[in-house]
Amino acid sequence: QADGSEVTPLPAAPERGQYRRRFAMAGAARRLTGEQIAAAMAELAPQWRLAESSKHLERTFRFGDFIEAFGFMSRVAMHAEKANHHPNWSNVYSTVEVKLWTHDADGLTKKDFDLATKMDRAAVEPGLRPE
Repeated sequence: QADGSEVTPLPAAPERGQYRRRFAMAGAARRLTGEQIAAAMAELAPQWRLAESSKHLERTFRFGDFIEAFGFMSRVAMHAEKANHHPNWSNVYSTVEVKLWTHDADGLTKKDFDLATKMDRAAVEPGLRPE
């Protein structure tokens, strides 16, 4: 620089996917066996169903109105962020469509069933009427 001071260069940006690969190498969740999936399904609300050759969990939540549906999604978002496990979902007015699976495992893991259980609990909190 003109004043004689040194400029410290910024570190290079990480290559795309570098953090995901590090996380995966640090111990990605293991895909559950058919027997483990069957046992875990028995613990969930009966509205959950297996899809995509037992690689996904799916459920439709229906609420009284948009506010109830959005409140449910907000509560679940807090759990999902804390667990670093995020649902694939969509919302149209009072309906929330959910699909869960662990991308890194290409199937279902304990994380999916843990989040499904939290969703079941979040759906029945006071003031909500899931169908």
